[in-house]
Amino acid sequence: MNTVNMLEAKSNLSRLVEAVESGREAEVILARHGRPVARIVALRDMPAAVRLGVAKGLFEVPDDIDAHNDEVARLFLEPQRP
Repeated sequence: MNTVNMLEAKSNLSRLVEAVESGREAEVILARHGRPVARIVALRDMPAAVRLGVAKGLFEVPDDIDAHNDEVARLFLEPQRP
């Protein structure tokens, strides 16, 4: 465990976070006037948010969904006339 004062933490935040992130330090304690006030720890085993398939079954995709791709592309790529 490494304890640093706030001024040192402000000056070396990237280095402190890298030490925790890489595993060189399990945690870094931040102190104000010699009194511990906060802790920097690595976030491990954070479950990833499930996003794929959140709308599954809520609507139907028509078979011809790609039928107008060329027309839509043309609308985006053509210069607009004033």
